[in-house]
Amino acid sequence: MYTRSKLAVVGMIALSFAFSGNVAAQKMKEKTVMVGGAPMYPSKNIVENAVNSKDHTTLVAAVKAAGLVETLQSAGPFTVFAPTDAAFAKLPAGTVETLVKPENKEMLTKILTYHVLPGKYSAKQVMAAVKAGNGKAMMKTVAGEELTFWMKGKDLYVTDAKGNKAKVTIADVNQSNGVIHVIDTVLLP
Repeated sequence: MYTRSKLAVVGMIALSFAFSGNVAAQKMKEKTVMVGGAPMYPSKNIVENAVNSKDHTTLVAAVKAAGLVETLQSAGPFTVFAPTDAAFAKLPAGTVETLVKPENKEMLTKILTYHVLPGKYSAKQVMAAVKAGNGKAMMKTVAGEELTFWMKGKDLYVTDAKGNKAKVTIADVNQSNGVIHVIDTVLLP
């Protein structure tokens, strides 16, 4: 009897180690995408991943200044077109510094939410919509305005209301609450 109890305890301990090891192994098997020198984990939310990208420090600072951190940590799902620091650098000098001032929070929020679609759309889904739309697809953003998607060869592009064109440079960076597509230009409503 004593031996059975001892075996049962040893078995439970072994099972718990196997389970915890399996969880660790599963985490290691996550299909990550490198963005800004950091792995983006599908088990983490948009904000948890974005803060690690060296290419998105301006975007992260803007999201914080606009008070959107909590929103982008929520369940979503969201599709975020994330401009790089180089994309923000293309804006006229002083634009970013002006936008992150507290008195410009409303405009900053409008610009940032213009980069977000409600729902989760993979690049393949957006490309399918472009093909179905005879070369272009219009999608409404969280800001309430539309973006136009189109393709040039195998590359996916998005055009904003002002005619600015952004190329998707890294597609399908999956998150626990949506997906990020990295773009090379800031979109303006």
